[in-house]
Amino acid sequence: MIQIANRILKLRENMERNGVAAYIVPGTDPHASEYIASCWKEREWISGFNGSAGTVAFTLHKAGLWTDSRYFLQAAAQLEGTGIELMKQGLTQTPELISWVIEALKPGERVGVNPQFFSVNAYAEMKNALTTQGLQLISIDLLAEVWVDRAPLPAQQIFVFDTHYAGASAEQKLDLLRSEMVKANADYVVLSALDDVAWLYNIRGNDVDYNPVVIAYSLVSLQKAVIFIDNVKLTDSSKAYLQSQGVEIAPYLSISEALSAIKFNDTCWIDGSKLNESLYEAIPTNVKKRNAMSPVFKMKSVKNKTEIAGVRTAMIRDGVALTKFFRWLEASVVRGDLTELTISQKLLDFRKQQANFMGESFGTIAGYKAHGAIVHYSATPDSDATLQPEGILLLDSGGQYLDGTTDITRTVSFGKTTQQQKNDFTLVLKGHIALATVIFLQGTRGSQLDILARKALWDNGLNYGHGTGHGVGHFLNVHEGPQSIRMDENPTVLLPGMIISNEPGMYRTGEYGIRIENLVHVVPAVQTEYGDFLEFETLTLFPLDKNLIEITLLNMAEKAWLDAYHAKVYNALSPLLDADEQAWLSEKCKPVLG
Repeated sequence: MIQIANRILKLRENMERNGVAAYIVPGTDPHASEYIASCWKEREWISGFNGSAGTVAFTLHKAGLWTDSRYFLQAAAQLEGTGIELMKQGLTQTPELISWVIEALKPGERVGVNPQFFSVNAYAEMKNALTTQGLQLISIDLLAEVWVDRAPLPAQQIFVFDTHYAGASAEQKLDLLRSEMVKANADYVVLSALDDVAWLYNIRGNDVDYNPVVIAYSLVSLQKAVIFIDNVKLTDSSKAYLQSQGVEIAPYLSISEALSAIKFNDTCWIDGSKLNESLYEAIPTNVKKRNAMSPVFKMKSVKNKTEIAGVRTAMIRDGVALTKFFRWLEASVVRGDLTELTISQKLLDFRKQQANFMGESFGTIAGYKAHGAIVHYSATPDSDATLQPEGILLLDSGGQYLDGTTDITRTVSFGKTTQQQKNDFTLVLKGHIALATVIFLQGTRGSQLDILARKALWDNGLNYGHGTGHGVGHFLNVHEGPQSIRMDENPTVLLPGMIISNEPGMYRTGEYGIRIENLVHVVPAVQTEYGDFLEFETLTLFPLDKNLIEITLLNMAEKAWLDAYHAKVYNALSPLLDADEQAWLSEKCKPVLG
């Protein structure tokens, strides 16, 4: 921890030289990404904490790191000896970060942030909160001269995502985008989210873990489209492709210059929840700004027929890999030498055998027994639990295929199950089925459906603390908006073509975790005099563990759904399996109604 302490010392020296009384470092990047490149992991570098969520704040005399309950244990260990206090978000005694900063400073003092790492909206909210208390927020990069051995930007080459998989060319997508711009009276739209750029131009890359995106920006006007990307990432072939789609190429860092050249009284469409403050400050003040959801963000959430067809075929291959894996796991767990990490690697090996597999869509969550109760648990060599022929395993995993992205959670039992385990699992299953079978009026938001997944749990005084559903990209980010199903209000309505997860859960701290996750697709259901109604098509193909089901808690309709789902799974997967695998799967998919 001496190394971290020395880094903090140098930061504070820089703060004093620049008249900055507090400095805030988030765990983000200039593109508002979930997974970030090593060169932008400033919070990790300055604090030593490498969890996916957290922000650290420094004054000249103290420091605190704010993170949620997923990382309390990890953060406590990684912050030990650094002088940084762990601030446990969600606890009543924990102050909000900005309140902590305000309490620590005197009116007139300055708070610094690197504007590349804060969205326009977040920066404005922070500035307002500080200004009302007499403090000044300034844009300043204080780590640039402190972090001298920073890794360079990723330099891996991009590849073209064939229209055979994408279903529409970049040229066609640009036409659709410009139609949206005309409707909004926008002369320009600036795109900073990496998946927005990748989707629009049908390009993919390997610049960050799990998400096949490319580090780039884009500025689109009604006349031209420019992608800002390092030349080293392009080949003659990819350059020719972009040019054939009407896309100009410019250096990655020249995006600021291009924004500053937008003419007086033109209107620039920005997404303030994604665009970083540094780029916003580059846009001349006399340019009109339209701050609204990125049109590409919404466009790519509605999959076309080719994308949906691709996801369906990817689900079949993923289901085959899962069948081979779980059959192996069931036979091998009795050895007593399998661990959370080794089974994660074995699952990856089975997925690698499938056509079009490009990598995992996120780090596998393999939580055995008590670890399953940690919602976003990530096994490490220190925590790596050994599996025994008893207890419950929660396994949340996914794959990136050229034709689709998968995300599935299965909870399975080894050995005898308790009545409590079966009751808990079945209540989660009832919620999963209720959501899977709902018919809803077009215009419905995810927050209006969330109760369906929770009601059986709530009826028994139980609940889970995470959202019920997140959007999923097409060979893109496994967590994609704007749609969601959760208790928090989200104005985005669910539209035909959207893919979203259905994943209620239940967690008993220190004992086990249960989650059932399938991906579903919004499709038309029925049209009546009362309106157009929608429903969900379940896409994921792998059986549920019937050993954990308390059949007496299911009604006839729920049992019928379970049997129909298992029949669909067997019919889809069995032609690609050998005789022994077919027999295993047939047993797992045996009807409960007889």
